Amino acid sequence: MSALPGIPAANDPDALETQEWLDALESVLEREGPERAHYLLEKLVDKARRSGAYIPFSLNTAYMNTIPPHLEERSPGDHALEERIRSFCRWNAMVMVAKANKSDDELGGHIASFASVGTLFGIGFNHFWHAPHEGHGGDLVYFQGHSSPGIYARAFLEGRFTEGQAALLPPRGRRQGNFFLPASVADAGFLAIPHRLDGARADPGHLHGEVPEIPAGARLAGTDNRKVWVFCGDGEMDEPESLGADRPRGA
Repeated sequence: MSALPGIPAANDPDALETQEWLDALESVLEREGPERAHYLLEKLVDKARRSGAYIPFSLNTAYMNTIPPHLEERSPGDHALEERIRSFCRWNAMVMVAKANKSDDELGGHIASFASVGTLFGIGFNHFWHAPHEGHGGDLVYFQGHSSPGIYARAFLEGRFTEGQAALLPPRGRRQGNFFLPASVADAGFLAIPHRLDGARADPGHLHGEVPEIPAGARLAGTDNRKVWVFCGDGEMDEPESLGADRPRGA
């Protein structure tokens, strides 16, 4: 009945009893649903605590998808074509950074960062993020700075970024206040939001997520159905500003 592997844990004194409990839980899930299973588990924990058992409370959840595979919706679109586009973007980003490394040998992380997040960005571009159009003001996306070559690589693939502009990325840049922008991007007005903020990526993203309702109420901007997306890496989350901004909205 159980889909779990029948390998007893090293610290389990009674693997057979454990399997019986797991089988019983799986049966409840199949026949009566997750709400009933959750209720029974809560009652068991409550009974154990009232009987004197020490069961520490934990806010940590299992490191797994919250939606099980058999309940996931199928992604629309041509999966093979989308993966091919992502492959082109990864290649273009790698070439861009490899060329830049000839004059600056500290840019290797730019390749690894986008290589790991390229699927998220590709799915976001294809299925989630809205550009400004009639009836929609457009979403705001804060891309992680080290992943920005992948954004330029996609723009190059789409014909919105020239080879001459790509040749200037990423080392030849300039600061605008606290922001860093590659010169060609700054001149072209390519980005709605500067892609580097000295590591404090989460802070403006969180604030932007809280503030839109205010100008909307003042009739300064339409925010209906608009979302703010923030992508952070370890460099961003090392900053106290980022961790401080990562709080429940309205706290």
